[in-house]
Amino acid sequence: MKKRVSPLKPILAFLLVSILFSPCFSQTGDIHQNEKGPSIPVQFSLGADLVSRYIWRGKDYGNSPAIQPNVSFSFAGLKIGAWGSYGVLYRENSGNYAELDPYVSYTWKWFTVGVTDYFFPNGLTPNDNNRYFNYDSKQTGHAFEGCITFTGPEKFPLQVFAGTLFYGADKGKDSTGVYGLGTNNNYSTYFEISCPFTVRGIGVKPFVGGIPFGSGWYGPYGGVVNAGLTVSKSIRISKEYELPVFTSIISNPQGQSVFLVFGASL
Repeated sequence: MKKRVSPLKPILAFLLVSILFSPCFSQTGDIHQNEKGPSIPVQFSLGADLVSRYIWRGKDYGNSPAIQPNVSFSFAGLKIGAWGSYGVLYRENSGNYAELDPYVSYTWKWFTVGVTDYFFPNGLTPNDNNRYFNYDSKQTGHAFEGCITFTGPEKFPLQVFAGTLFYGADKGKDSTGVYGLGTNNNYSTYFEISCPFTVRGIGVKPFVGGIPFGSGWYGPYGGVVNAGLTVSKSIRISKEYELPVFTSIISNPQGQSVFLVFGASL
């Protein structure tokens, strides 16, 4: 007899994302002049972060310093780009950690909606058998997340994020109760609230993030998985250039772990 799939989890995930507000993820390029209206800014952005550890939503990815390049194109609220992370240290059983995340988003006033495609190449054989173009739900290494972000005005700088993995490598429990090994999509959902502000030229951003139910991505049960504080500033290197740097202290109460991360943006 075919097992009946309960619709409760995807419905819950959809409702949770829908009722909250919150972008899923620059050097200025050309300006396009509309002859019948105001100019429309076109922006190209590229850069990279150098970080002592890659910590994402309370979990360590790679156990290594990492280089994290990014590139994007923006036009009239639409943004298309890609972000990646590549571990510096080589691990005997896993090689160098690698990740590539193309994304698209659209911003309207205080709200941004977007979709990100998370993909993790094989660090041992980066040029062979990564199966990037395999999108079969049961076999793919891709995981697609839909998200919504609310970013408040300067007088009320609250940021609220909600994201749900809706397709791909995010499975529920198997017969032994282990998340990630089942056959049905788990709809893993993550929420985060932060409130960035500035004190004497230094950026301060406290944040807390959690999940409503268990997940192979975040933790075995609902609760807080990511809480901490990021402090950032720019260090003047020359008369024309300042180097943005940041330090984050990050805790994962569910995983009983804590991290202190330093980074610089190029």
